[in-house]
Amino acid sequence: MTDEQPPSPYEPPSHGQPYGQPQYGQHQPQWGQQPPYAPQPPYGQYGPPGEPPRPRGTNVLAILSLVLAFVFAPAGIVCGHLAKRQIRQTGEEGDQLATWGLILGYVFTALGLLACCGWIGLALWANSDNNGY
Repeated sequence: MTDEQPPSPYEPPSHGQPYGQPQYGQHQPQWGQQPPYAPQPPYGQYGPPGEPPRPRGTNVLAILSLVLAFVFAPAGIVCGHLAKRQIRQTGEEGDQLATWGLILGYVFTALGLLACCGWIGLALWANSDNNGY
């Protein structure tokens, strides 16, 4: 009675198979093939699996701040500050829009105040000349 044991993967097979070839039913990766990887998460999901995705839309108040800086600058300043606070809380896009809305709002408000003060000063100066008659 001879008990035949299956050949070891380290010994060449004795029944005519070339050395290094797997026997039927055994799967060995070929050279140059990579092992299978775990499935990838769906597109658009970032961060740990338990964390909800951050909203990536642009903050509406940031857009309004930039637009209103040209139309009515004090309203652009108010919208810019409100947008900055909302962006910090929600993580939305639009921080640079809100910053530019604030900068332009302050610049145009300052120019508007200078123009108003200039007109008032000009009116007072013009009115002081009429008193001489």
